[in-house]
Amino acid sequence: MKKVIIAVDGPAAAGKSTISKIVAKKLGFTYIDTGAMYRAFTEYVLRKGVNPQDEKACCELIPEVEIELFPDGKVMCSGKDVTKEIREPHVSGNVSYIASYKDIRLAMVDLQRKMAEKVSVVMDGRDIGTYVFPNADVKVFQIASVEERAKRRFKENQEKGIPCTFEDIVEDVKKRDRIDSSRAFAPLKPAEDSIELDTSKLNIEESAEAMLKIIFDKTGIK
Repeated sequence: MKKVIIAVDGPAAAGKSTISKIVAKKLGFTYIDTGAMYRAFTEYVLRKGVNPQDEKACCELIPEVEIELFPDGKVMCSGKDVTKEIREPHVSGNVSYIASYKDIRLAMVDLQRKMAEKVSVVMDGRDIGTYVFPNADVKVFQIASVEERAKRRFKENQEKGIPCTFEDIVEDVKKRDRIDSSRAFAPLKPAEDSIELDTSKLNIEESAEAMLKIIFDKTGIK
Protein backbone atom coordinates (compact mmCIF):
# COMPACT_ATOMS: atom_id res chain seq x y z
CA MET A 1 0.00 0.00 0.00
CA LYS A 2 1.33 3.44 -0.87
CA LYS A 3 2.21 5.92 1.84
CA VAL A 4 -0.90 7.84 2.95
CA ILE A 5 -1.07 11.17 4.77
CA ILE A 6 -4.19 12.10 6.74
CA ALA A 7 -4.25 15.77 7.82
CA VAL A 8 -6.53 16.68 10.72
CA ASP A 9 -6.88 20.37 11.57
CA GLY A 10 -9.15 22.30 13.89
CA PRO A 11 -9.33 24.62 16.89
CA ALA A 12 -8.07 23.98 20.42
CA ALA A 13 -9.75 21.22 22.45
CA ALA A 14 -11.79 19.94 19.50
CA GLY A 15 -10.69 16.40 20.35
CA LYS A 16 -8.32 16.11 17.39
CA SER A 17 -5.58 14.27 19.26
CA THR A 18 -7.90 11.77 20.92
CA ILE A 19 -9.73 10.93 17.70
CA SER A 20 -6.64 10.99 15.48
CA LYS A 21 -4.85 8.59 17.82
CA ILE A 22 -7.73 6.10 17.66
CA VAL A 23 -8.01 6.40 13.88
CA ALA A 24 -4.25 5.94 13.39
CA LYS A 25 -4.28 2.80 15.54
CA LYS A 26 -7.20 1.30 13.61
CA LEU A 27 -5.49 2.04 10.29
CA GLY A 28 -2.08 0.89 11.46
CA PHE A 29 -0.65 4.34 10.72
CA THR A 30 1.79 6.44 12.76
CA TYR A 31 0.12 9.18 14.82
CA ILE A 32 1.90 12.53 15.08
CA ASP A 33 0.61 15.07 17.61
CA THR A 34 1.99 18.40 16.36
CA GLY A 35 0.27 20.23 19.20
CA ALA A 36 2.47 18.34 21.65
CA MET A 37 5.50 19.61 19.77
CA TYR A 38 4.51 23.26 20.21
CA ARG A 39 3.59 22.58 23.83
CA ALA A 40 7.01 21.02 24.40
CA PHE A 41 8.70 24.08 22.93
CA THR A 42 6.53 26.29 25.16
CA GLU A 43 7.49 24.25 28.23
CA TYR A 44 11.16 24.73 27.32
CA VAL A 45 10.70 28.50 26.93
CA LEU A 46 9.11 28.69 30.38
CA ARG A 47 11.71 26.33 31.83
CA LYS A 48 14.43 28.71 30.65
CA GLY A 49 12.66 31.70 32.18
CA VAL A 50 12.07 33.37 28.81
CA ASN A 51 9.00 35.54 28.25
CA PRO A 52 6.77 33.57 25.81
CA GLN A 53 5.56 36.85 24.31
CA ASP A 54 9.12 37.86 23.38
CA GLU A 55 9.38 36.44 19.86
CA LYS A 56 13.08 37.20 19.37
CA ALA A 57 14.12 35.59 22.66
CA CYS A 58 11.95 32.52 22.04
CA CYS A 59 13.27 32.00 18.51
CA GLU A 60 16.85 32.19 19.77
CA LEU A 61 16.16 28.95 21.64
CA ILE A 62 15.45 26.96 18.46
CA PRO A 63 18.97 25.43 18.20
CA GLU A 64 18.69 24.14 21.78
CA VAL A 65 15.33 22.41 21.43
CA GLU A 66 15.20 18.70 20.56
CA ILE A 67 11.74 17.15 20.55
CA GLU A 68 10.93 13.45 20.38
CA LEU A 69 7.47 11.86 20.22
CA PHE A 70 6.98 8.22 21.19
CA PRO A 71 4.21 5.74 20.22
CA ASP A 72 3.07 5.47 23.86
CA GLY A 73 2.43 9.22 24.00
CA LYS A 74 5.61 10.17 25.83
CA VAL A 75 7.10 13.52 24.85
CA MET A 76 10.76 14.33 25.41
CA CYS A 77 12.20 17.81 25.06
CA SER A 78 15.94 18.43 25.27
CA GLY A 79 16.55 15.51 27.61
CA LYS A 80 13.47 15.93 29.83
CA ASP A 81 10.25 13.92 29.90
CA VAL A 82 7.62 16.68 29.59
CA THR A 83 4.60 14.46 28.92
CA LYS A 84 2.68 15.77 31.93
CA GLU A 85 4.07 19.29 32.06
CA ILE A 86 2.92 20.19 28.55
CA ARG A 87 -0.72 19.79 29.63
CA GLU A 88 -0.40 22.14 32.61
CA PRO A 89 -2.38 25.44 32.52
CA HIS A 90 0.75 27.62 32.37
CA VAL A 91 1.76 25.86 29.14
CA SER A 92 -1.77 25.84 27.68
CA GLY A 93 -2.06 29.56 28.32
CA ASN A 94 1.10 30.39 26.38
CA VAL A 95 1.39 27.83 23.58
CA SER A 96 -0.49 29.96 21.03
CA TYR A 97 2.14 32.68 21.33
CA ILE A 98 4.94 30.21 20.62
CA ALA A 99 2.99 28.62 17.75
CA SER A 100 2.48 32.02 16.12
CA TYR A 101 6.21 32.69 15.62
CA LYS A 102 7.24 32.01 12.03
CA ASP A 103 10.78 30.74 12.72
CA ILE A 104 9.53 28.27 15.33
CA ARG A 105 6.77 27.06 13.01
CA LEU A 106 9.29 26.57 10.20
CA ALA A 107 11.51 24.49 12.50
CA MET A 108 8.57 22.38 13.69
CA VAL A 109 7.19 21.93 10.16
CA ASP A 110 10.59 20.69 8.96
CA LEU A 111 10.58 18.11 11.77
CA GLN A 112 6.97 17.11 11.02
CA ARG A 113 7.71 16.53 7.35
CA LYS A 114 10.73 14.41 8.22
CA MET A 115 8.57 12.28 10.54
CA ALA A 116 6.23 11.49 7.65
CA GLU A 117 8.84 10.73 5.00
CA LYS A 118 8.70 6.94 5.17
CA VAL A 119 5.43 5.95 6.86
CA SER A 120 1.70 6.54 6.54
CA VAL A 121 0.58 9.06 9.15
CA VAL A 122 -2.36 10.69 10.81
CA MET A 123 -1.12 14.14 11.78
CA ASP A 124 -3.20 16.70 13.65
CA GLY A 125 -2.67 20.40 14.23
CA ARG A 126 -3.74 23.81 12.97
CA ASP A 127 -2.10 24.06 9.54
CA ILE A 128 -1.44 20.47 8.45
CA GLY A 129 -3.72 20.52 5.42
CA THR A 130 -3.06 24.13 4.47
CA TYR A 131 0.71 24.35 4.96
CA VAL A 132 2.53 21.28 6.29
CA PHE A 133 0.99 18.81 3.79
CA PRO A 134 -1.09 20.73 1.23
CA ASN A 135 -1.16 17.56 -0.90
CA ALA A 136 -2.37 15.27 1.89
CA ASP A 137 -4.53 12.37 0.73
CA VAL A 138 -7.31 13.30 3.16
CA LYS A 139 -7.92 16.60 4.94
CA VAL A 140 -10.35 16.77 7.85
CA PHE A 141 -11.26 19.99 9.66
CA GLN A 142 -12.59 18.90 13.04
CA ILE A 143 -14.71 21.37 14.98
CA ALA A 144 -16.96 21.57 18.06
CA SER A 145 -18.68 24.40 19.90
CA VAL A 146 -16.66 26.49 22.36
CA GLU A 147 -18.77 25.20 25.27
CA GLU A 148 -18.33 21.57 24.27
CA ARG A 149 -14.60 22.00 23.79
CA ALA A 150 -14.28 23.67 27.18
CA LYS A 151 -16.24 20.81 28.82
CA ARG A 152 -13.90 18.25 27.28
CA ARG A 153 -10.73 20.06 28.32
CA PHE A 154 -12.09 20.67 31.84
CA LYS A 155 -12.92 16.97 32.26
CA GLU A 156 -9.51 16.00 30.88
CA ASN A 157 -7.73 18.31 33.34
CA GLN A 158 -9.79 16.98 36.26
CA GLU A 159 -8.89 13.39 35.36
CA LYS A 160 -5.20 14.33 35.23
CA GLY A 161 -5.37 16.26 38.49
CA ILE A 162 -4.59 19.58 36.81
CA PRO A 163 -6.14 22.47 38.80
CA CYS A 164 -8.42 24.77 36.80
CA THR A 165 -11.92 26.23 36.66
CA PHE A 166 -14.42 25.77 33.85
CA GLU A 167 -14.54 29.55 33.36
CA ASP A 168 -10.78 29.70 32.93
CA ILE A 169 -10.93 26.94 30.34
CA VAL A 170 -13.64 28.76 28.36
CA GLU A 171 -11.53 31.93 28.29
CA ASP A 172 -8.41 29.97 27.33
CA VAL A 173 -10.22 28.26 24.43
CA LYS A 174 -11.54 31.61 23.16
CA LYS A 175 -8.09 33.21 23.47
CA ARG A 176 -6.40 30.39 21.60
CA ASP A 177 -9.01 30.54 18.83
CA ARG A 178 -8.37 34.27 18.47
CA ILE A 179 -4.58 33.96 18.38
CA ASP A 180 -4.51 30.85 16.16
CA SER A 181 -6.89 32.33 13.60
CA SER A 182 -5.31 35.78 13.42
CA ARG A 183 -1.60 34.95 13.32
CA ALA A 184 0.20 36.21 10.24
CA PHE A 185 1.95 32.96 9.28
CA ALA A 186 -0.03 29.74 8.59
CA PRO A 187 -3.16 30.71 10.54
CA LEU A 188 -5.85 28.25 11.60
CA LYS A 189 -8.32 27.87 8.74
CA PRO A 190 -9.83 24.97 6.82
CA ALA A 191 -8.13 23.94 3.59
CA GLU A 192 -10.33 24.52 0.55
CA ASP A 193 -10.53 20.77 -0.08
CA SER A 194 -10.98 19.73 3.57
CA ILE A 195 -14.05 17.92 4.87
CA GLU A 196 -15.62 19.40 8.00
CA LEU A 197 -16.36 17.07 10.90
CA ASP A 198 -18.48 18.59 13.68
CA THR A 199 -18.13 16.47 16.83
CA SER A 200 -20.20 18.70 19.14
CA LYS A 201 -22.87 16.03 19.54
CA LEU A 202 -20.70 12.94 19.00
CA ASN A 203 -18.89 10.86 21.59
CA ILE A 204 -15.32 9.63 21.07
CA GLU A 205 -16.31 6.36 19.34
CA GLU A 206 -18.82 8.08 17.06
CA SER A 207 -16.29 10.77 16.16
CA ALA A 208 -13.64 8.17 15.30
CA GLU A 209 -16.09 6.22 13.14
CA ALA A 210 -17.12 9.41 11.35
CA MET A 211 -13.50 10.24 10.58
CA LEU A 212 -12.78 6.70 9.42
CA LYS A 213 -15.75 6.87 7.03
CA ILE A 214 -14.36 10.09 5.55
CA ILE A 215 -10.98 8.41 5.07
CA PHE A 216 -12.46 5.23 3.57
CA ASP A 217 -14.66 7.20 1.19
CA LYS A 218 -11.77 9.40 0.09
CA THR A 219 -9.04 6.77 -0.28
CA GLY A 220 -10.75 3.45 -0.76
CA ILE A 221 -8.77 2.02 2.18
CA LYS A 222 -10.58 -0.78 4.01
